[in-house]
Amino acid sequence: MTRSEKQRMLAGELYRPADPELQADLRETATWLARYNAAGAQPPGELRLILAERLGQVGPGAVVRPPFYCDYGYNIRLGGDVFLNFNCVILDVVGVEIGDAAQIGPAVQIYAADHPRDAARRRDGLERGRPVRIGRHAWIGGGAIILPGVTIGDGAIVGAGSVVTRDVAAGATVLGNPARPRP
Repeated sequence: MTRSEKQRMLAGELYRPADPELQADLRETATWLARYNAAGAQPPGELRLILAERLGQVGPGAVVRPPFYCDYGYNIRLGGDVFLNFNCVILDVVGVEIGDAAQIGPAVQIYAADHPRDAARRRDGLERGRPVRIGRHAWIGGGAIILPGVTIGDGAIVGAGSVVTRDVAAGATVLGNPARPRP
């Protein structure tokens, strides 16, 4: 049985993002995002209801300050009391999980989308996803970038402007580009 490009994407396999089904999903998400981002003055409970229309999970007390941007939305799972500040971007071609009470600063970018290292494969228009997980009570400083496949442990701290290229242990503090444990 042939798997669809969407099934391949969700499984983290190489897929073609130009596939019509995936393009339709992107358009639906763009329409939803325009509505969500325009609703910024609404009370947090109203915003959570709109988030729940598209995101995979929205825990109680979760707050996502508009504007917010993502690819599909349905691959994003927010735990309870999660906070995402203004201008966060999540490229969610596969699962992105943010644990309970995690704090995400403004302009943080979380990338689950990845590309082949082989130039010929990139020219063929292929990409893949690698899940990103952010643990409970983690704190991600403003402007940080989390690369595909990274896990940030419970209670970890990522300094503002850091580029996280590797997993971060629970309770660790990392900063810089690339992010390294604080001396």
